[in-house]
Amino acid sequence: MEGLALLPFAQSQFLLPLPKVAAIPIPHNSNTNDNNTNGFLSLRPHRRRGFRFRASLFSKAQGVPLPQHQQQQQQVTVNPNSVSGDSIRQRFLHFYASRGHKLLPSASLVPDDPTVLLTIAGMLQFKPIFLGKVPRQVPCAATAQRCIRTNDINNVGLTARHHTFFEMLGNFSFGDYFKKQAILWAWELSTSEFGLPPDRLWVSVYKDDDEAFQLWSNEVGVPVERIKRLGEEDNFWTSGVTGPCGPCSELYYDFHPERGYVDADLNDDTRFIEFYNLVFMQYNKKDDGSLEPLKQKNIDTGLGLERLARILQQVPNNYETDLIFPIIEKASKLANVSYGFADDQTKRNLKIIGDHMRAIVFLISDGVVPSNVGRGYVVRRLIRRVVRTGRLLGIKGDGRGDLEGAFLPIIAEKVVELSTQIDADLKNKAPRIFEELKREELRFVQTLERGEKLLEEKLSDALSNAERSGTVPCLAGEDVFLLYDTYGYPMEITKEVAEERGVSIDMDGFDIEMEKQRRQSQAAHNTVRLAIENGENVAENVRDTEFIGYDRLHCKAMIESLMVNGNPAVQVSEGSNVEVLLNKTPFYAESGGQIGDHGFLYISEGDNQSKAVVEIIDVQKSLGNIFVHKGTVQKGVVEVGKEVEAAVDLKLRQRAKVHHTATHLLQAALKKVIGQETSQAGSLVAFDRLRFDFNFHRPLRDSELAEIELLINGWIEDATLLQTKVMPLADAKSAGAIAMFGEKYGEEVRVVEVPGVSMELCGGTHVNNTSEIRGFKIISEQGIASGIRRIEAVAGEAFIEYINARDFYLKQLCSTLKVKPEEVTTRIENLLEELRVVRNENSAVRAKAAIYKASGIASKRLLVGNSKQYRVLVESFDDVDAESLKSAAEYLLETLTDPAAVVLGSCPGEGKVSLVAAFSPGVVDQGIQAGKFIGQIAKLCGGGGGGRPNFAQAGGRKPENLSSALDKARSELVATLSEKGS
Repeated sequence: MEGLALLPFAQSQFLLPLPKVAAIPIPHNSNTNDNNTNGFLSLRPHRRRGFRFRASLFSKAQGVPLPQHQQQQQQVTVNPNSVSGDSIRQRFLHFYASRGHKLLPSASLVPDDPTVLLTIAGMLQFKPIFLGKVPRQVPCAATAQRCIRTNDINNVGLTARHHTFFEMLGNFSFGDYFKKQAILWAWELSTSEFGLPPDRLWVSVYKDDDEAFQLWSNEVGVPVERIKRLGEEDNFWTSGVTGPCGPCSELYYDFHPERGYVDADLNDDTRFIEFYNLVFMQYNKKDDGSLEPLKQKNIDTGLGLERLARILQQVPNNYETDLIFPIIEKASKLANVSYGFADDQTKRNLKIIGDHMRAIVFLISDGVVPSNVGRGYVVRRLIRRVVRTGRLLGIKGDGRGDLEGAFLPIIAEKVVELSTQIDADLKNKAPRIFEELKREELRFVQTLERGEKLLEEKLSDALSNAERSGTVPCLAGEDVFLLYDTYGYPMEITKEVAEERGVSIDMDGFDIEMEKQRRQSQAAHNTVRLAIENGENVAENVRDTEFIGYDRLHCKAMIESLMVNGNPAVQVSEGSNVEVLLNKTPFYAESGGQIGDHGFLYISEGDNQSKAVVEIIDVQKSLGNIFVHKGTVQKGVVEVGKEVEAAVDLKLRQRAKVHHTATHLLQAALKKVIGQETSQAGSLVAFDRLRFDFNFHRPLRDSELAEIELLINGWIEDATLLQTKVMPLADAKSAGAIAMFGEKYGEEVRVVEVPGVSMELCGGTHVNNTSEIRGFKIISEQGIASGIRRIEAVAGEAFIEYINARDFYLKQLCSTLKVKPEEVTTRIENLLEELRVVRNENSAVRAKAAIYKASGIASKRLLVGNSKQYRVLVESFDDVDAESLKSAAEYLLETLTDPAAVVLGSCPGEGKVSLVAAFSPGVVDQGIQAGKFIGQIAKLCGGGGGGRPNFAQAGGRKPENLSSALDKARSELVATLSEKGS
């Protein structure tokens, strides 16, 4: 079976095929104007309120008879009383596992569904089963699914319940139990398992669903006054434009039952919160909007973990639950603000960071790379929103040199720390996530800083003009628009900086510029509308692109359309980024894991002179077969309707071909070495390397990796001619061609075969003969998710470059160490041991030096108190590291004898402060604890710390405040101990 996965606590393997990342068609383009989402891709669930949780509801009936297949229960250890977010998740899963449900892990946030950009619901991985396209392997299942929705991005932090990332707990029936059982279990879970008061629960049903109404009223016992009939917009659930759907019933928690039944409105967020939704999945919505009955009736439920946590933990909003608030606290510390005393806008900004960082970490963890396309666009916009928000709060990192001022990785560390029960492999992926965040943040900060320079110039001009004319200083609307449109400078930051300088903003002028741009876009010739709605793209007046790139790498073509920043244009001038649509092309568009071709478009002037040149750096597919060529106008002006010479970069194409064929050989070798059951779970075919993800339960041994390399290099040496054929899909499968799980294929498919080695369905470009690959080398093998391994390798020219580079560095190493290649390892081990010894010796010397200095200042101690005297010593040391400072404090505490309190501080390096507090038992007995005390003092130095009651250490980032901080420590100790000793 392909894509099998298992939660750690499940007793037996669940054999349902799970989605695979590489099989998912990625929407072509994200550069769309979406006014409703502030530039975010609109995934637009059709509901009226942000998150529509599909879930089951509970019943007064205890011990409802289980269907026969559910008698064998799964064992999950949970704490029945805990209301932590992690415990709620486990208790939910345990409840349904004990009722015969198989437990499944969360599917990837990248769904195996071309109609949805990201995983927005728990049922997506089961959609083929609901549609009857894949046979069910078990009758029912339960999951805790990670979800992403950005349609309500502007409500994040404003309301108590909107999020971009959330967890949806769900139980699912595939033709097994239906409406009655789902309702009874849902009520039992809510009232018995989680202890929600029955008189606080309200229910909504679809207006025509009399059966559900009667079940809630007669079987469960909910008063009819607390059962609301609602229309299709509220209580008829669909998973997208097309697909499984059906009426639903929702559970609401009532925060204010004292308001009574009369005129109760379930939309009143101050009173109600929907937390559990049951979908009675019984129809398939077709393209024409009609509903056809499904072969079997199914149950799809969703319970919002954050919402239930809010109810059970009795906090005012989802953000203050233990699932999110620690992230907010981390951001608060970096911003040097207290959440509890912050104003509403500051709190909202902190909530945005807390919410978005969870979405960002899990998107990158699931393989989404920040970009301007598809899912990459979503994560990039989220990252930029956090960076902008952080700058508004004054966050600029914590001084760690390895981060170069970036703060996103610091907050991401807290997300990873909180999320190990969501994804056990997240810690292993953390370094890659942190590095991606750092790179993306620093790149965006550069953009912001360029805008800041221009803003400063414009503000200075506005102030000067106002002084000369005697008017109120105002920043022109066209200048604000220039910052926003050309430099990507956020409007809110422009407003804040202007207000600080006492300059107002001409918002009317800004709106005029925005409207002007909109009108220009609408008037452009050959309009192309590339909007993303429910994961599907719609285009007008654009023909499919004829691809001729298998046989030819250059051709003449016509420019059919141009776009700049997602907006149509008639002509584009030098220096501008542009997207070009041609009637035909030799450029390969990214698909099947292979990146798009690079090259050039030339508009000739005659005599082999080029009037205009566009450098193409990416090609994406849109709407199935429209090729979007992305690049920059290097010279001249390009216009719609002009003829161009399209030329692919031959060397880069060859590199891609080599790596693509090598990928096929790698899959064949893996099947030979570790077993035929392994299969592809994702891939990247780039110019400089290849990446292949596959399902396997353990790391590959060195001997297995060596065997794989030997096989592949042998096939390369065999100089086998490849065969490429187009044939009916059925014939290809019967011939044994490997198809990518979940991939959508037409009736005719392209088959690439290395005779005797490999046969795959593939639309990519390949070498003619395996000898063109020249050589193959595995660079790394690692786990990227539970049950998923990743191999990175090089082939062809990249292989030669890799071997040459290794040889070069080895020679340099041998020359530096003055040894032969085979002696390098031994020499390095000896050097490391010598270094360890020297470091230990140096540490001991530094500690002795610190103690020696301490012996000279012991006499400076203060005697505090009358009836009982305490010895207090607070001093600073020059350039002493934290470990030596600790040794000095311990020495002084022993020298001064009990009762004594010692606080020492030092600046061991640029921008660093070290603090230590050592209190004897006689001081601790008075209720003065070193950990709490030094933590408060460290705040004055821009840091923090803590430790035991008798000994604690801390650090800071403001050396200039050390002297005043120590003065504060001295005065606090003297005042407190004077009172104790009087």
